[in-house]
Amino acid sequence: MGTHSVFNPNPLPTFTSSTISTKGDKQWPGCLMLNGKQMHVRLSNGFRARARSVINVNSTAIEIPCQWYNLVADLAIKPPPPLHPKTFEPVKPEDLSPLFAYELIKQEVTDERFIDIPEEVIDVYRLWRPTPLIRAKRLEKLLDTPARIYYKYEGVSPAGSHKPNTAVPQVYYNAQQGVKNVVTETGAGQWGSSLAFACSLFGLGCEVWQVRASYDQKPYRKLMMQTWGAKVHPSPSDITQAGRKILQMDPSSPGSLGIAISEAVEIAAANDDTKYCLGSVLNHVLLHQTVIGEECIRQMEAIGETPDLIIGCTGGGSNFAGLSFPFIREKLKGKINPVIRAVEPAACPSLTKGVYAYDFGDTAGMTPLMKMHTLGHDFIPDPIHAGGLRYHGMAPLISHVHELGFMEAISIPQTECFQGAIRFARSEGIIPAPEPTHAIAATIQEAVRCRESGESKVILMAMCGHGHFDLASYEKYLQGSLVDLSFEEEKIKESLAKVPQVQA
Repeated sequence: MGTHSVFNPNPLPTFTSSTISTKGDKQWPGCLMLNGKQMHVRLSNGFRARARSVINVNSTAIEIPCQWYNLVADLAIKPPPPLHPKTFEPVKPEDLSPLFAYELIKQEVTDERFIDIPEEVIDVYRLWRPTPLIRAKRLEKLLDTPARIYYKYEGVSPAGSHKPNTAVPQVYYNAQQGVKNVVTETGAGQWGSSLAFACSLFGLGCEVWQVRASYDQKPYRKLMMQTWGAKVHPSPSDITQAGRKILQMDPSSPGSLGIAISEAVEIAAANDDTKYCLGSVLNHVLLHQTVIGEECIRQMEAIGETPDLIIGCTGGGSNFAGLSFPFIREKLKGKINPVIRAVEPAACPSLTKGVYAYDFGDTAGMTPLMKMHTLGHDFIPDPIHAGGLRYHGMAPLISHVHELGFMEAISIPQTECFQGAIRFARSEGIIPAPEPTHAIAATIQEAVRCRESGESKVILMAMCGHGHFDLASYEKYLQGSLVDLSFEEEKIKESLAKVPQVQA
């Protein structure tokens, strides 16, 4: 547990689902304001199309959702609870108070179906939302496929990815509680820069521990964070006990998200005016990201399309959950029946190669135990892995949904991902972040199968961010120095051997 416990000896008020401010089971489309504006769908042939030209007369623009969607409410079998790392008993909401704002704790444990989005958050969302749904017609032509490919593009946010969808509400709730500072970890820097952006809007201090390999490879992400006012440290660092312990064992450690989480959690637990924010994995983070899927459902309805296949990359899982969970709701209702496919890197394949077990969310074992697909909490991806998605585990809710059979998962090596990214960039014009290159590669695989079979499937892809600050990885690929990493069974076995033995 280290020198600082993350659990609070002073209990909070008991939280129940009734304390969450919602509109009951009312879905957000019921509170839409239709304004008669141009349809927020773009075709990649260079033209904006009014809804009339795509579907029918007087179709109107969608609006930003006014509620987040909680998939837990619609699951007959609820996910296993997180456990206290010392007692192995289910964690109580008050146990989490040293780390998280009260409202975020309530959202983490609620069974309510819809949660109201504060107007102050919606006001910030308006800087970039709704995000465009784009038909990839040039990619379709390049692949000579009868498939119709759409992508929901989150790279239009100020930070260039989907991460501000949760950074903004997390910082807002902390600011409302009077918190002065927030701390976090980041890998490639998308989450760290998003949190720094949100803190700059609400006047909070921000401190970030960035995985050393990414800190060295991606200096401009660090500069983004610093431009928005954040302090940035390479992880492992000598600032924390958790970091010093790792450096003693391996002075040249490339770091991992698990290590960086341990460092940030240690600081939050030791300072009363500081809280911890997480960019993926937890329920409230996935909840906030459902603005993506809620918008996308209305966009696809407006153009008369229903996806046959939904594809998204997975690391911790927030982008994938954000797009897919609202569609899973519709699938559970029997309204649609798409295949939902997660794509992960062959270098860090938690869903396809990990075990479904209780494990720590961090390397030092300071966090609650979560039941998830895991490679072991001290697993460290090879530093030459260029594709992001470095976390050792998968979001517990995604893991649970996978176990229930509502989705499938595959892994793809990084050279195939970057090959797909180049084809995408040269046809669609957008240079993808390394993370969504996995979704692009899987989409190309499916589109080629459609070409061979003659099927005209509708493929919906999560395009979670641009790669403007990841060009060093592209340089390696274009120079021929990017290689596929062999999956080291022994390395995984060694890491999995340290997973706590918990009776489920």
